[in-house]
Amino acid sequence: QVQVVESGGGLVQAGGSLRLSCAASGRTFSTYAVGWFRQAPGKEREFVAARSWGGDMTLYADSVRGRFTISRDNAKNTVYLQMNSLKPEDTAVYYCAVSRGLARAVSSYDYWGQGTQVTVSS
Repeated sequence: QVQVVESGGGLVQAGGSLRLSCAASGRTFSTYAVGWFRQAPGKEREFVAARSWGGDMTLYADSVRGRFTISRDNAKNTVYLQMNSLKPEDTAVYYCAVSRGLARAVSSYDYWGQGTQVTVSS
């Protein structure tokens, strides 16, 4: 079983920054991928970014490319999402998830965290 826990959400003004953390445990993750998704009220969950655990491959949604960066700390089994130049439309619950391969689809991810709220005020 894999446990995934997000942290780091909060309230920030437009143009500000936040860093989300995703701590994973329960399995060796060298062949897995970790993704970040978000869901705003009344909208479907959408892909934000993903990173292969054992390599350097990354994927980003067009809406966040150049503003968000996904990185990892292998020693801590933790993946980070650095979010800069935040906009009000980035407001959502952000979820971390683990997949057997690098992917954008929600259905490709098997293990999910409980989510952390990010609110960007204008």
